Amino acid sequence: MSGVWPTELRVSKDRQTLTVRFDDGPAFALPAEMLRVLSPSAEVQGHGPGQGVTVPGKRNVQIISVQPTGNYAVRIGFDDMHQSGIYTWPYLRELGEKGASLFADYEAALAAKGMSRDVAEKPR
Repeated sequence: MSGVWPTELRVSKDRQTLTVRFDDGPAFALPAEMLRVLSPSAEVQGHGPGQGVTVPGKRNVQIISVQPTGNYAVRIGFDDMHQSGIYTWPYLRELGEKGASLFADYEAALAAKGMSRDVAEKPR
């Protein structure tokens, strides 16, 4: 998958979706919430195996910027000021192809931890 190359990156008018079209044909509409909670940043993924963080309360997050990073990725900024994730072309493709399953895993993790997509903090 290292040869994947986007031909289009487009943020929707409501800032809720990033559409990515690849040179071999597939196009994916990636929800801002999914991009945010599955960010490849160390803040979300941690610095090693098992250190990932489940991020609650991002249902209505919006994309505020998409900046090129070299010729291999983009940095996506969100309205909650998270902007440290660098999304490589293969990772965007993976989110397009496996996003539903990855997001279902995220929702299961939220439920297991008593967290919500709507509330930013864990209930006390």
